[in-house]
Amino acid sequence: MDPYIIPTPHRDPWVNILHGYVTEAVGALSAGGVLVHGAWLDPKDPRDATILYSGGGQASSTVSALVWDEETGWRRGDFVDGAQGRRTVLTRIAYLGGGVLPRADELAHRAASPTAATARRYRSRTDLHDGLDDALRRR
Repeated sequence: MDPYIIPTPHRDPWVNILHGYVTEAVGALSAGGVLVHGAWLDPKDPRDATILYSGGGQASSTVSALVWDEETGWRRGDFVDGAQGRRTVLTRIAYLGGGVLPRADELAHRAASPTAATARRYRSRTDLHDGLDDALRRR
């Protein structure tokens, strides 16, 4: 994994709890032959993260993104716009399923699959004591 692709730690400790999990996701994607172009954590309410990538069975000129948020988990789509500090905009969105925190290797498998799951809200960003932050801290 290219060390420059690892998301920069976020200045907000509550958002930065995502750092280890998103770093694992980048590593699993890279190990699966996906070319990761960038990754960032931000913004919040809900907290989210974005991974820009190409390869893994798609045309090399296409830049796609995986976006995670703490309510719906992971989705993929064609990257339109986004950067740290503002929401990522996608087209052709497909939710990946697997819960709000699938294992990194499972995420890589789901991201490479052409199938999609039904959009689902697993939790609310206001569910502060449901174990999500504890699970993220263990990454």
